[in-house]
Amino acid sequence: MNDEASVRLDVWLWAARWFKTRALARQAIESGRVLAQDQACKPAHPVRAGTRLEIRRGQERYQITVREPASRRGSATVAAGLYLESEESQARRERDRQLRRAERAGFEPPPSRPDKRARRLIRALGDIDMA
Repeated sequence: MNDEASVRLDVWLWAARWFKTRALARQAIESGRVLAQDQACKPAHPVRAGTRLEIRRGQERYQITVREPASRRGSATVAAGLYLESEESQARRERDRQLRRAERAGFEPPPSRPDKRARRLIRALGDIDMA
């Protein structure tokens, strides 16, 4: 394996600033949150230019293509140049973000914790549901 042509997946994810540490990158790969070429892989999977990756972080899914392998962590601007996110991935993430925002729109958290009287009312309402 030529060092310049490929690099370990966990190292590349760390160098491209997808994860703060290699250990977190390895954990994400092993738990199936990172797929290479639409298949589960191991942390030592070789990453080359043109490799397609799917990364899930929280509720967001990214579909990216590796532009160049890197084994050293650089600045954020350098890291952003290591990959290219597909347009449909960006559109899907924006649509999902809008849906989550719309779901939260009706909910307004109370300004403070319930007082003693309000807690009694909440408990009383809970008892009605159970009966």
